[in-house]
Amino acid sequence: MTAVAGAGSRAAPRGDPFVPRPFVVRRHRQDTRDTWTLVLEPADGATMPFAAGQFTMMQAFGAGEAPISISGDPARPEVLEHTIRNVGAVTRALVHAGPGTELGIRGPFGTGWEVSSGRGGDVVFVAGGIGLAPLRPAILEVCADRASYGRVLLLYGARTPEDILFGDDLRRWAADHAVDVQVTVDNGQHAWQGRVGLVTQLVDRGGFDAVNTLALVCGPEVMMRYAAMALRARGVAPARLRLSMERNMKCGVGLCGHCQLREYFLCVDGPVLTYDVLEPLMSRAEL
Repeated sequence: MTAVAGAGSRAAPRGDPFVPRPFVVRRHRQDTRDTWTLVLEPADGATMPFAAGQFTMMQAFGAGEAPISISGDPARPEVLEHTIRNVGAVTRALVHAGPGTELGIRGPFGTGWEVSSGRGGDVVFVAGGIGLAPLRPAILEVCADRASYGRVLLLYGARTPEDILFGDDLRRWAADHAVDVQVTVDNGQHAWQGRVGLVTQLVDRGGFDAVNTLALVCGPEVMMRYAAMALRARGVAPARLRLSMERNMKCGVGLCGHCQLREYFLCVDGPVLTYDVLEPLMSRAEL
C-alpha cells in the first residue's frame, strides 16, 4: 500500500518494530468511570517522536498487548500519553498500571492527521466518546500555531456528562486559543445545562467555510459515517475529510492481516484515511 491512500506522514518506529521498548509510568489519572490517562517516560532515555494520529502497541507484561492511540503533545516526544478505556483483560491491566510500573511500547505506527495541511483555512474536529483522545494531539498542534488557522471548531459528543473527557483542556482551548468548543451528550441528567443529542447534529449548526475546511473525525464507526455524510452535505471535499479507523491490530506493520479493510491494512495505510478512500468501503456492510 502507499501513503497516498492515507492522510499523510508517519514517524517510523526505531529499531526492530516487533521488540517493545521499556517505558515507565510516571503519572496515572482517572478521567472518567472507565477511562484513564497514563503519562510514560522511556526507561532507556531515548525519545519517541510521533505524529498526531499515530498509535502504539502497549504491552502489560503477563497480560498482553493492545493498540492504543497516542493522546499526548507531538511537541513533547520525551513523554508519551495514552488515554485508555477499560474494556478487557489487557486494557484492565494497563489502566491499573500505577506510577513506577514498566510497560512495553512498540511504535509509533500508522499515518497521522497531518493537520498542518489545513493552514490558512478553517479546521473542524468531530469527536465521539474516547475518539477525542486520538484527536487531542492534533488539537494541541493547532493551538500551538493558532494564528495559522481560521476558525477552529471542536464538536464533541459523549454518552453522559460524566463521560466527557479532558474537561480542563476543553475549557482552556476555548478560553486561551479561540477554539469554538461545542459539547453534546446522549443522555443528560437534570443538572446538565448543555446540549442533548447526537454530535452529528452540531455539524449543521457549525459556522465554517466548508470549501476551505479541513475536517478530522474520530469516534464509533457509525458516528463517523453519519458525521462524514453531514460534512459532505455541508460541502467539505472528500480529500479534506479524514477519519481514524479502528480494527483489531496485532502486528502494527501490515503482516498479520487482522486490521485488513479490503485492500488496506489499517496499521500501515491508516488509521487515518481520507473519505474519498473510505466512502465506498464504509457503505458496504461487514467490510
